[in-house]
Amino acid sequence: MNKKHQIHNLIILDESGSMGSIKNNIIQGFNELVQTIHGIEKQFTDQEHFITLISFNGLGQKLLHFADPASQLKHINDKSYQPDASTPLYDAMGFGINKLKQFLQGKTDYNVLVTILTDGEENASKEYKGSSIKQLVEELKQNNWTFTYIGTDHDVEKFAASLSIQNVMSFEKDAEGITDMFQKDRNARMIYSDRLHRHEDVSMNFFDE
Repeated sequence: MNKKHQIHNLIILDESGSMGSIKNNIIQGFNELVQTIHGIEKQFTDQEHFITLISFNGLGQKLLHFADPASQLKHINDKSYQPDASTPLYDAMGFGINKLKQFLQGKTDYNVLVTILTDGEENASKEYKGSSIKQLVEELKQNNWTFTYIGTDHDVEKFAASLSIQNVMSFEKDAEGITDMFQKDRNARMIYSDRLHRHEDVSMNFFDE
């Protein structure tokens, strides 16, 4: 049996207090995204998808999944996702990216797709600075890592650019905007997996359809 190509989906989800107003839409959208990743894995039988899910706020980071097979993924709900406190985004990125990077050391034949979903700029990190996150992103982009930044309520493109992330999507902070955002993300994931399946370059603009 041929070894399958591994795709690690690292999702870093803002759980700060300001996400409270869109909490239910985020829960629904994320759970639909899980179904999409299941579907992609079934369609591209040469691929094996894993999910690492980290939510974060000023109270700390929650590692809800770590390199778990997509088939084992549980839905999030209003008990596992409870927005509160501030936005230590650099710390969450540093924690999640480094943990997965360490896990993948010595492995080959994989791609990593990182998705950051937030409604506000960094405001509370203690361990990491923007410059060290930018350096990490630039290093890993050379090693089959793709970074995407999805945001609202701040200058999304400018902030993403400060971290050397070019794959950017802004969304409106309402039910319609969130539905549209998750739909675009699901479509982009499908195209990404199709390109990997065809052995094409995936360092393109992720959200270009």
